[in-house]
Amino acid sequence: MSNGKIELSRAQKMAETIVDRLKPYCVRRPEIVGSIRRKKPWVKDIDLVLIPRDLWNLHAELTRLGGGKMTMSGSKIMRIMYGSIQVDVYVADEYTWATLLLIRTGSKENNIRLCTVAQKKGWRLKANGDGLFNETGERIAGDTEESIYAALGLRYQVPEERG
Repeated sequence: MSNGKIELSRAQKMAETIVDRLKPYCVRRPEIVGSIRRKKPWVKDIDLVLIPRDLWNLHAELTRLGGGKMTMSGSKIMRIMYGSIQVDVYVADEYTWATLLLIRTGSKENNIRLCTVAQKKGWRLKANGDGLFNETGERIAGDTEESIYAALGLRYQVPEERG
């Protein structure tokens, strides 16, 4: 461990183990996001985005993974400690899936850049996953990560390019 962080390869293995345990309770395979998706050499936590199919058993499995403890931050974020690493699970639905992938992949600086470009156009990129909205409140992008970059007039960046 370095400064409370773990190596990417170890974090990826841990994240895959968690994904395998959670996927039976999800509509689609949970997606690993955050610094792991950006392939940073050192990782401080594990972030996942998922669409639950069986919330009761999903909670139960997360509680088991967390050694009997799981906390909620609102209704959309579940948090456990998996060994010595914090795991944040972001709950999506089909409508919020792509925007949450984008926002939760980060980086913080990239998210600020995207929001700033949106604001300069009089638009709003909603971090809760709702998507990109124009000045009249109409959703103009958010079905895919690429659609948000395109609507903002930006070249799509693969996760590794996002800082």
